[in-house]
Amino acid sequence: MDLLLIATYAALCVAIFKIFNIPLNKWTVPTAVLGGVVIVGTLILLMNYNHPFTQIGNQVYTTTPIVSGVRGKVIEVPVEPNEPLQQGDVLFRIDPIPFQAEVDRLKADIAEAGQDVLGLESTLKESEAARIKAVAERDKAKREFSRYQRGFDKGAFTEQQLDTRRQAYKAAEAALEVAVAKQEQSQIALDSNIGGENTAVAGLLAQLRTAEFNLDQTVVRAPTDGYATQVALRPGVMAVPLPLAPVMTFVPTEEQLYTAAFRQNSLQRLKTGFEAEFMFRAIPGKVFKGEVIEVIPAIGESQFQARGSLLGTDALRTNGRVFVTLRINDDMSEYDLPQGTAFEVAVYSDSFTHVSIMRKVLIRMKSWQNYLYLDH
Repeated sequence: MDLLLIATYAALCVAIFKIFNIPLNKWTVPTAVLGGVVIVGTLILLMNYNHPFTQIGNQVYTTTPIVSGVRGKVIEVPVEPNEPLQQGDVLFRIDPIPFQAEVDRLKADIAEAGQDVLGLESTLKESEAARIKAVAERDKAKREFSRYQRGFDKGAFTEQQLDTRRQAYKAAEAALEVAVAKQEQSQIALDSNIGGENTAVAGLLAQLRTAEFNLDQTVVRAPTDGYATQVALRPGVMAVPLPLAPVMTFVPTEEQLYTAAFRQNSLQRLKTGFEAEFMFRAIPGKVFKGEVIEVIPAIGESQFQARGSLLGTDALRTNGRVFVTLRINDDMSEYDLPQGTAFEVAVYSDSFTHVSIMRKVLIRMKSWQNYLYLDH
């Protein structure tokens, strides 16, 4: 672009000198050269500041690391790499036998615990009957003791006979207390429940829900619409539920957004809604229109976190670029571009709009240059 401006200005000067018959001397030639430096330099400075351009840009996307929810051996991987998937489609399966066995065992324990609850009801009835019997025997022993007490007072019974009946009465009282305690224990055991379930049954049901969840985790499904890429997982691999050991990478289907890094000099001319033009190295000779979505309000090079040491001066010697998120408004469906494609972009601000024509010419020239490349 610089050469184009200089050539245009030189041609204009030649035409002016010829048309108006201006002599070439030590005054006219330096004046023309100095005027060219001022005019061309001013235009370039206005263009660079008000309509910024960057070569650092990529179409960005997120990936989801797929980690199994349980530990087990992979037995099937039906997913095809880079094929579109719907949410819930099967990615791979883990051997379910040990998890199914745990579910079956807990179901059997729950059935046994249910029978134990019926046994508690029978035990309660038995303890209630034992208490009634103990009450009757206590009352009988009490009457006997009272009769012997009256007879003793009249001299009909000896002291030993009266003491025998007294001890029998006390034994009956003790037996009644034991029967009452057993009945209370049986009632407490039967009444012990959580959410309407006996505690033993409730605990087993909670374990069963966990076991059924683990069994369901043996089938790993697509978390969203998207596709799995670079699938290296094969049957026989041991999958483990560790975040640092994913077995597959899943790419969700999302709106395609583009992020570019601009110099901080351009920050005041980067606003949401400003027009932008994109060019791709993969699509020479084409320029696509878009717009600025967001200027990310943080520069990564200047971040710091809490730690046990103080920051030094070097931590502030950073000159990071500003990240800007953009969107392409033109139809890109006819072009095959992998996610992560590099691009170059120019943003046109609302200041000195007449100078933007220079940037538009320049970006189209650069786009045609993408037809030329040399591999060494």
